[in-house]
Amino acid sequence: MQKMSNTTFKVPQREDVSPNNQAIFDNLKSALGMVPNLYATMAYSNTGLENYLNFQNGKTSLSKKEKEAINLVVSQVNGCNYCLSAHTLLGKMNGFTEEQTIEIRKGGAAFDSKLDALVKFTRDATINKGRVSEVTLTNFFNAGYTHASIVDVMIAIADKVVMNYIHNLTEVPIDFPLAAPLN
Repeated sequence: MQKMSNTTFKVPQREDVSPNNQAIFDNLKSALGMVPNLYATMAYSNTGLENYLNFQNGKTSLSKKEKEAINLVVSQVNGCNYCLSAHTLLGKMNGFTEEQTIEIRKGGAAFDSKLDALVKFTRDATINKGRVSEVTLTNFFNAGYTHASIVDVMIAIADKVVMNYIHNLTEVPIDFPLAAPLN
């Protein structure tokens, strides 16, 4: 996709953003040791970064590992290299091997039957905009997930779609180790 010169996005620095976003930058830097470029880009909006972080950090029934599996699947479907890179790293920090992150990105998790049902449900829901096949839904429930789980998975999908779309539009530099391409 060709971009016009006036549509290039520069990553805002601390001095470029509102006082509220400066405080968020300080908190992120303290917690993470950096302000990820995609978070910084959200600070173009005076309220967007704070609203997003509140949404992202909301309570859920999903484990961190399940959330990272969802993040990897959604980012793969949406072709977001930034989020694939960030969540490959975070996935490994939450117990996945490199090979498992790749398997999840390909749409399965044969190494864990419950996670496999989640990955397939997430992929189906993301590709089909919330519509999943009866087989996928039955397998999801048979794996131990519930109606409440569906709501939490859809919220997690929405969370990742926001970031995928922002990066796919802005193409700000990826400041994480690059995720391996799929074969």
